[in-house]
Amino acid sequence: MTKILFICHGNICRSPMAEFIMKDLVDKNGVADKFYIASAATSREEIGNPVYPPARRVLEKRGITCKGKTAVQVTPDDYKKYDYIVCMDRNNLRNIKYIIPSDPQNKISLLMDFTGNPTDVADPWYTGDFAATERDVDEGCKALFDAISK
Repeated sequence: MTKILFICHGNICRSPMAEFIMKDLVDKNGVADKFYIASAATSREEIGNPVYPPARRVLEKRGITCKGKTAVQVTPDDYKKYDYIVCMDRNNLRNIKYIIPSDPQNKISLLMDFTGNPTDVADPWYTGDFAATERDVDEGCKALFDAISK
């Protein structure tokens, strides 16, 4: 089983979008039973809060539910649990090093590094542009799935 943990700052926008878009992607490809997919935050600011309503609406428009998802923080033990720890931006990558200081198995990466466009996933918390975030997450998840499925 391939285990993926998506990471963003608060775990209420980008990483839950990636979690549920990836779950939908593996389900539509008939391989959901071969994956365990989750998301977490580098910060404690939003712990226990649900997915941010605009992010939830993006998922709902795609027919995806994130009901019951609440923000959690990544832990050092997550390094042992997951095959891929995928950050949404360079700030997340920097901050995760305070929680998981060593990456000897090269599990930690940026989502967009799997694409031909290695940039940060647009942060809708600041821009309000959830459509741009959805495009980035969709592109990144498809590229990650293709890389894993080879």
